[in-house]
Amino acid sequence: MKNNKEQKAVIQKDIDENGCHIVMMEKTDYLPAFCYSIGLYQEYGHPEIICFGLKTELIQRLVNDACVLIKEGRALQPYTEYNDFLNGCSVQFIPVHKDYYPNYLGHGGFFYGDTDFPALQLVWSNKEHRYPWEEEAGDTWRSKQPLLDRDTNFRFYEEGRLLVYTNRQVLEGHPILYVLHENDGNWQFYSGCEPDFADVELALLEEITELDPSVNQLYHLGYNQYAWRSDAEGKWEWEWGEE
Repeated sequence: MKNNKEQKAVIQKDIDENGCHIVMMEKTDYLPAFCYSIGLYQEYGHPEIICFGLKTELIQRLVNDACVLIKEGRALQPYTEYNDFLNGCSVQFIPVHKDYYPNYLGHGGFFYGDTDFPALQLVWSNKEHRYPWEEEAGDTWRSKQPLLDRDTNFRFYEEGRLLVYTNRQVLEGHPILYVLHENDGNWQFYSGCEPDFADVELALLEEITELDPSVNQLYHLGYNQYAWRSDAEGKWEWEWGEE
């Protein structure tokens, strides 16, 4: 296994030869694939580029196409529509809030040594040129592209109005110590791993994140995974449930 110095050297070699290094994260059964650049800020003073939710080859090509344009001296502007990236769809670039860097740009933070670098998210429209932030886009379309310029206090891919299971104790202010993401997509948030059925209630997902913001750390929990901690200050641990 390469040490930190060797890993940085590999990234730097790619930047020197190609203008940037591309990080590709494959999709899971729950989370979409995403891809981002490292080196654009170092080489050209341009924000790094990240994109979500398309097939691996296509999403990598989009980020690489953006990198090529930047190498040629073209600055990609936030909130400006571009029609030369994706056939039949338009794209815009939105600034990435630094609160999201640990979730999605971890290798970039490792390379630069901190989060003191800008990034833009390439957001693609549907065939009707609707973007995820438009009501007409629909919930399914939005779930493919988390919008990294907003909602830093709500990291989940589902809508905040989603109904989830919890128990009376959580609603009364007890810390959440056990979280389950079921195979069918249901979320459960309890004050312990064996809640009394008589105490189980429904709540909105956004209500749960307001009661206990630390559950945002579990936005990535896949289907049939559960997480737990010993107390409100404890570190979350997670693993797969039994099939």
